[in-house]
Amino acid sequence: MTVCSVVGVRPEFVLATPLSRALADRGVSHALVHTGQHHDDALSAVFFEELSLPAPDHHLGVGSAPRGEQVARAVARLRPILAAESPDVVVVYGDTTSTLAGALAAVAADCPLAHVEAGLRSGDWTMSEERTRVVVDHLADARFAPTQTAVANLADEGVTESVHRTGDLRADAVETARGLPAETPDTPDEYVLATVHRAATTDDEATLVGVLDALARVSLPVVLPLHPRTEDRLRAYGCYDWAADRVSLVDPTGYPAFLDLLAGASAVATDSGGVQREAAYLGTPCVTLRETTEWVETVARGQNVLAGTRPAAVTNAVEAAVAATPGDSRPPTGAADEVARTLADWATDEPAARPLPDRA
Repeated sequence: MTVCSVVGVRPEFVLATPLSRALADRGVSHALVHTGQHHDDALSAVFFEELSLPAPDHHLGVGSAPRGEQVARAVARLRPILAAESPDVVVVYGDTTSTLAGALAAVAADCPLAHVEAGLRSGDWTMSEERTRVVVDHLADARFAPTQTAVANLADEGVTESVHRTGDLRADAVETARGLPAETPDTPDEYVLATVHRAATTDDEATLVGVLDALARVSLPVVLPLHPRTEDRLRAYGCYDWAADRVSLVDPTGYPAFLDLLAGASAVATDSGGVQREAAYLGTPCVTLRETTEWVETVARGQNVLAGTRPAAVTNAVEAAVAATPGDSRPPTGAADEVARTLADWATDEPAARPLPDRA
């Protein structure tokens, strides 16, 4: 059997790592295609090196471009690769531009498609990520849902076949990466960690400036690993020096170092979906700089607060999170083995028995 994973950004490298190992343990061949959506070494190559993720078998080199151009380039370059190699299944992860491109290319090449993190919904149709989740789930032949809520979301949309509740591969990734060596930036004894990178936050000057000003008003110092998009916007707005005077801007880190920063923080403020989940696994109180989340369980359990981007709300929510009691920090592992087992079982079936067996 050959599984082909399509990856292109940091969260996908993280999710693909435990699955790659689980597939190898079962003797399943795993090919990696890197779209090149993240072409900066700080967000790409370092993850392959630190996590021992095998080097990509193909690199599409789509580079930086508007989202529509990235999708078009990736589909055009990936489809003939899939047609020539004919993998048993193409796996895509999450909700990124690479996710959408990989799904469309798989369909165009008549390859079975599996979606990891299926069924997640924020209810915010203005988010490109939300539209990608829905489209890919409805294109997929197999859907690996991390939570029961995700399974229910799919059922609400009429998607009930080949849905597998597997747990969250990110928990496996966190558990593995926490044992790896890491070069962590110097930090104060107590600090708030922040990550800001989504277009909705960065591409409007008033929103980005308001969020950073709100973070600067928190009683603890704020450490912000600076995403290239955020740095570009700050420089374009003429605000880089202003921001550097208010929060501690540090270079992007590898995954083990980031988890160390997250585990050591009194709280985290983020607009990232993955960081919300990682914070929950590490017991760090989280403030999400959005009005909605696809990880609704983190809010229901009190691990996460939705603050939006209004400055007063952000400052108040972060101060409350700093005062909160740290939570449990035992990631519920096993999702990678479950996904690998489902794929391997499916490969041994007769073609007439496909699509993948239901385990919801």
